[in-house]
Amino acid sequence: MRTQTLSPARAITATPTRKRYFIMVLLFITVVINYLDRSNLSIAAPALTRELGIDAVHAGLIFSAFGWTYAAMQLPGGWLVDRVPPRVLYAVALALWSIATICLGFVGSFVGLFVLRMAVGALEAPAYPINSRVVTAWFPEKERATAVGFYTSGQFVGLAFLTPILAWLQTAFGWHMVFVVTGGVGVLWAVIWYWVYREPRDFKGVNQGEIDLIKAGGGLVDIQAESAKSGFNWADLGIVLSKRKLWGIYLGQFCLNSTLWFFLTWFPTYLVKYRGMDFIKSGLLASLPFLAAFIGVLCSGFFSDWLIRRGHTVGFARKLPIIAGLLISTSIIGANYVESTPLVIAFLALAFFGNGLASITWSLVSTLAPARLLGLTGGTFNLIGNLSAIATPIVIGFLAAGESFAPAITYIAVLALLGALSYILLVGKVERIEL
Repeated sequence: MRTQTLSPARAITATPTRKRYFIMVLLFITVVINYLDRSNLSIAAPALTRELGIDAVHAGLIFSAFGWTYAAMQLPGGWLVDRVPPRVLYAVALALWSIATICLGFVGSFVGLFVLRMAVGALEAPAYPINSRVVTAWFPEKERATAVGFYTSGQFVGLAFLTPILAWLQTAFGWHMVFVVTGGVGVLWAVIWYWVYREPRDFKGVNQGEIDLIKAGGGLVDIQAESAKSGFNWADLGIVLSKRKLWGIYLGQFCLNSTLWFFLTWFPTYLVKYRGMDFIKSGLLASLPFLAAFIGVLCSGFFSDWLIRRGHTVGFARKLPIIAGLLISTSIIGANYVESTPLVIAFLALAFFGNGLASITWSLVSTLAPARLLGLTGGTFNLIGNLSAIATPIVIGFLAAGESFAPAITYIAVLALLGALSYILLVGKVERIEL
């Protein structure tokens, strides 16, 4: 399937096709599935831990298992992203992590849960670097934050609308089916992705006008051909670990993800165990902060690209919603000082709205990373950012080992503040790093 050939004269005047927006939808659906497979354990946790006799500390270890291998595999995953076409790599990774998810429904021990969650983490490692790679190839700079915001919203909208369904599924059929159903959907989508996805020049229906529009706007439509030429070089890793502005986004991502991983792991348990809500009610209430985050991330992408179209610099347009969102996320501490359920949910929803508003951070990876090291930079960014997937569940497990969850909430608020300071003090001017 090759792009139709146009003469130079026609290429200049041809109205660009809009197949890139279809790619945006494909990424959105993939991210929905990705995050269902990350968070399904939190839905099953109250019943699972009770049935298997798992305490808070060991529950924290199970929650963290995903993060150990997810972080460890970021650099190998990023290296693969620079060399294996997204059509193949995403399909294989999706199918394998979904099979591991299905297997979670058939284990009955702490060790089995821990090992399988480690497998899911390792196999999901290339996912977000692939997303970044696809967006960089398919979208010009002025549309990139909107694309990132749209597909990132999938991690929230899926949980906002599907969490009550998963809660019902568990109540009706048991916690085992939560894993079987979410994993089964992933296997099906892996087949669809491989069947549908292509690179810009190979995607059916894309005309030269759209290719030219993407290239003129800073999109790297030929990125696969360029990056596949070189092998791994330790000096390249030194480059992505030696730039101050990259460390600004690395540390900022760790802080941003700490709030996210609270919601992906301990949040339902917080509502049920520490706020005394029944499971069905908590399933419905748990969807509200995810809906708020969904609204936040959509606002962020559109607002950021609107600022660029109004003539503001890329740095201002990207950093403003990120910094503002992280500062808003500190409002989570308000949940420590109220007893009313609506007020607790309101503070949590406001904090997660801020997290969504700040979630276009991958647009800065696309803008700052050296062109031939996009995958490696993305892998490093995701590695450091997702150390929070290890730290947050474990730290909260120890902080919440007593009767109060307030120290854990305070921990999340402090990290959000530190994340804002990282973007303010370290990132500096936003421009691609040239080698």
